[in-house]
Amino acid sequence: MALDYSDLSQLRKSHPSWRLMNADNGPLIISFFDRVFREQNLRQINEDELILQLEDYLFGLRDGLDEDPFPRSAGDYLEDWTGPGREWLRKFYPPDSDIPHYDLTPGTERVLQWLDGLFGSAFIGTESRLNTCFDLLKQIIEGIEEDKDLRIRELEAQKKRINQEIRNIKDGHIPIMDQRQIRERFLQFRKTARELLSDFRSVEQHFRALDMNVREQIASWEGEKGTLLEQFFGSHDQITQSDEGQSFRAFWDFLMSPSSQEELTRRLDRIYELEALDDLLEDHRLKRIHFDWMAAGQQTQRTVARLSKQLRRYLDDRAFWENRRITEILDNIEKRAVEIKGEPPIGEFMKLEGFKVRVNLPMAQPLFSPPVKTQLISKIETAEEDEIDAEKLFNLVYIDKERLLSNIEKQLEKRNQVSLQEIIQAFPLEQGLAELITYVNLAEKDPMAVVQEESQDRVSWTDDKGIYREASFPQIIFNKRSVDGSERS
Repeated sequence: MALDYSDLSQLRKSHPSWRLMNADNGPLIISFFDRVFREQNLRQINEDELILQLEDYLFGLRDGLDEDPFPRSAGDYLEDWTGPGREWLRKFYPPDSDIPHYDLTPGTERVLQWLDGLFGSAFIGTESRLNTCFDLLKQIIEGIEEDKDLRIRELEAQKKRINQEIRNIKDGHIPIMDQRQIRERFLQFRKTARELLSDFRSVEQHFRALDMNVREQIASWEGEKGTLLEQFFGSHDQITQSDEGQSFRAFWDFLMSPSSQEELTRRLDRIYELEALDDLLEDHRLKRIHFDWMAAGQQTQRTVARLSKQLRRYLDDRAFWENRRITEILDNIEKRAVEIKGEPPIGEFMKLEGFKVRVNLPMAQPLFSPPVKTQLISKIETAEEDEIDAEKLFNLVYIDKERLLSNIEKQLEKRNQVSLQEIIQAFPLEQGLAELITYVNLAEKDPMAVVQEESQDRVSWTDDKGIYREASFPQIIFNKRSVDGSERS
């Protein structure tokens, strides 16, 4: 779009990103946001912890200076950064929490990305981006081609090229990327992966805007329920059926596929073994970037779930008040009837429309119909030539709870507390996910076990098919007390 002077002048005054770039304390704000949210890869942080980190950061900046350049307190700065017209931080209360939390806004995220480009890079690659452009154009052309003969010819040509590559590899001619090509493609992957993670804030903001709009309509609605529901589902479909909503759904379905997760994990592990990328692999969070994508996507999904919860609450409240209104009307009728029982109204006081006598004629009744008898065939024929594999009837998974309790007891002999992750490290999982779920079930029945939702533990194992598996769960801590309540020795 064309950059109009008047539009830019208005944008400079109102847009949070532009106001952040013009802020007097812009370097402080931007550097602190990058340090807390991007370097630590946080989607949200509670107010107390954020104030502590800001106080530490301000103390380091003030150290050695004669004049304090930042005279205000950390709490005052946070209130200023979330105030109207600035909106560089989003202040909100998570479900079941009375402590405010903070997260970056999409406008702040755009500023951080733009500043990343100002510092430049020691290596600027063009080949990988050119290949990406060609691949995207190729996907578009192939996706819109309706001539089946042409598509078959293109697939045959692609098949011929693949067969030629296979023959070259068999003959010992294996094309290997040089260090420049490896580094160039990895840098582009790292940039795209981080941009994708930040895009979730924009997607989540769209759903929050829809949620706020629905709440405002419910608070001021005086019409019929059907009209409100029609508007709600129309707005919801407009979001989910938009290009952005459909793209997010396709991304989420692909990411939640177990095969996709395993493939991403396997490829990232292989990348981090390359010697050519030693100086570019200082950020180990990139090795598990797909799990960060999942966490960000789950937060967006929870925003959508709050829409349905708010709608259900509205329907329940409306049904309660309607039932209460009906009860009040019936009570008023009964009270009025008691008042006039000594002087009943004279003449016709009620008229029924369409009243008639119901007549049951004998011939209108249906005749007796005998029930249908079901014939049971008890003769069972067995095929003599077929062999039945009876081993499948016995391939059941049995988890020995006594063995798992013994593992917990052995670890608690050395100390008073032990986490489930430490128990599994000492006694690796033999039966995979079923054994892990049994551990969780034991912790649920143990009155002294503690589950810390804010902390996450991760365990891994290899199943009987040789596939590497990994699972994350809230941190579970067993104390020195048995499941039945007696003291452990």
